[in-house]
Amino acid sequence: MSVLLGSVGFCLATAAATAQERSGGPLQLDEIVVDGPAKPGAVPPAFAGGQVAQGGRLGLLGNAETLKSPFNMTSYTAGLIANLQASTVADALILDPSVRSSHPTGGIVESFNIRGFPVGEGNSGEIAFDGVFGVAPNYRVFTDYAERIEVLKGPAAALSGIAPNGGIGGVINIVPKRAEADLTRVGTEFSSKAYGGASFDIARRYGAAREFGVRANGSLRGGDTAIDNQRNTTGIGSLALDYQGERFRSWVYVLAQRDSWDAPSRPYRMSAGIPVPKAPNGARNMIQPWEFSQVDDSSALIKNEYDLTDNVTLFANAGGSRTRVNRFFANSPLPTILNLNGDTTQAPQYFDMTIARQTYDAGFRARFDTGFVKHALTFQASYYREDTDRALTAGRAFASNIYAPALTAPQFATRAPRIRLSDSDLTSVALADTLSVLDERVALTLGVRRQSVQSTNYATTNGAVTSSYDESATTPLVGLVLRPHQNLSLYANYVEGLSRGDIAPNTASNAGETFAPYRTKQYEAGAKLQYGSFGATLAGFQITKPSGELNGNLFVVGGEQRVRGLEFNIYGEVAAGLRLLGGLALLDGKLTKTAVAANRGNDPIGVPPAQFNLGAEWDLPWLKGLTLTGTLVYTSKQYIDAANTQSLPDWARVDIGARYATEIAGRKTTFRASVQNVTAEKYWSSVASFGTFYLGAPRTYRLSMSVDL
Repeated sequence: MSVLLGSVGFCLATAAATAQERSGGPLQLDEIVVDGPAKPGAVPPAFAGGQVAQGGRLGLLGNAETLKSPFNMTSYTAGLIANLQASTVADALILDPSVRSSHPTGGIVESFNIRGFPVGEGNSGEIAFDGVFGVAPNYRVFTDYAERIEVLKGPAAALSGIAPNGGIGGVINIVPKRAEADLTRVGTEFSSKAYGGASFDIARRYGAAREFGVRANGSLRGGDTAIDNQRNTTGIGSLALDYQGERFRSWVYVLAQRDSWDAPSRPYRMSAGIPVPKAPNGARNMIQPWEFSQVDDSSALIKNEYDLTDNVTLFANAGGSRTRVNRFFANSPLPTILNLNGDTTQAPQYFDMTIARQTYDAGFRARFDTGFVKHALTFQASYYREDTDRALTAGRAFASNIYAPALTAPQFATRAPRIRLSDSDLTSVALADTLSVLDERVALTLGVRRQSVQSTNYATTNGAVTSSYDESATTPLVGLVLRPHQNLSLYANYVEGLSRGDIAPNTASNAGETFAPYRTKQYEAGAKLQYGSFGATLAGFQITKPSGELNGNLFVVGGEQRVRGLEFNIYGEVAAGLRLLGGLALLDGKLTKTAVAANRGNDPIGVPPAQFNLGAEWDLPWLKGLTLTGTLVYTSKQYIDAANTQSLPDWARVDIGARYATEIAGRKTTFRASVQNVTAEKYWSSVASFGTFYLGAPRTYRLSMSVDL
């Protein structure tokens, strides 16, 4: 807390990441006025300050302006991403108070908690790409190909369909880069200890009416990271093609990436009945130099639109991805802390897995009037297929210590052939209509989705079916927006999330029994204000999620977790040359129903009562082109067990930085520098829903330069 209180003034004075790249002095944005409908496929314009957009995608409803949306959603711009020097989605969401990354720094996977509920745990694959699941890379999604990163908070089954891994806290969507204007940009970067790379981003438009577009970008990064004994090499390439005709439009995206690690960071477990010891230095690494991971991803997506009339548009999309995982690191068991001295045990496990995904959807959008009521109607049918093969081989356990990790002799895994693990099919049909009157000052959105889930699991020894699942559910959507003033909107929604129900485990007397999909219910109301160059949102919500658990020997759907929350977000320019972005999330989580009576009323795992993020940036008036930045992140106490006997203490972290925008030989050039965790705080950062927890980031230095040729 002393770091928190002592740093607020510093952060407000020196500030946190963002704004569009520019030559010359501080960026000044005039108020943006849009006359008529936006260009089809175009992203909403940036708000004052360039950090967030004036709207974003609401699943099948398409893009919606911030003040016209019945949901709390934030769209972070490419300018902010670049100024944060964010290489991944987790880096880019550091200023969102409703989001916490539930993965370790230097790890192979990114997962999140949104509004106190997990998104992307397990096999991940829950980040949407241009509104579609099954295309984005499975474990780590990089920002090289991201024009916007959108966060829709709360369950969204009716809007986006069931998430592949059952996440219900919200939806993270990547808006891919497209060729909006000609661009040739190259960049280079370096971070501690000895990690560096180079990148390129090229865009062109062709044709008599510039109807054809091409954008290609990529990067190669590698070296020793800030984590002890750890090395990472990442290669990324993406291509976006588009055609913008008078009535027909088409977009094609192709991307590939390889993410290779030596000694990747892993989460921790805690022995029962032992308090969590103090966190070690964030650079300490429990994983051996001979442990490794390599993940290869390839994806493609084609999207098409045809204007049947001026008010009716047909759309059809198809895509998919393939992930190959080859790794040998601590997994069975994960590093498990045995006592207050920090002694541990862990064992490596060889893991060979492929995940193949296919996704298809089609439908139409129509606009029409019935009397004085305007309608925006959308119908969508979708299909998602996922197949997983896997092989596992266990290594030998060894001892270590979190404060003084021990080096051990290398182990080598016997590689077994992959065997089918599971396959699943998700199909749905959805219909939604936004009815508006009084020049859209009053808007009511009604929607419904019928979702079917079929899934089969197989024994990894002989391929025999161990369990199967075939269930359906209907999820509704109601959203209301009232705009008493053009700069103010009041909104409310009722929406449901959906995740496939459990299958009773082998230890239960009803082993193999399948349960209907779990419906997560959200009630939300709030207000949004945009006054000149400054914006703010206040939202209150309640989310309830059922869960299955053992009641004696019988597995039943008898558990329930409830989170009530209050979110306050600010963004934009509060004064000339001073921009703020961040806010406060207050979460009241409770286990309202449990099989273990003593746990009823306890806090859920990994739901802190308070999360605070504040970023600011200040353009120095006496030195043209120089901007100072600063970030403060605070998270309160979190429990790692349902009995609330083990917890992580609250923590705060400060990042500082600067950037300088100028011209060199007539070329727009931007230099950026930052220090993450400038005070070298030692902290446990976050908790996954199943009780694993993570070590916070060490002090890390970052430098980068970009040039527009």
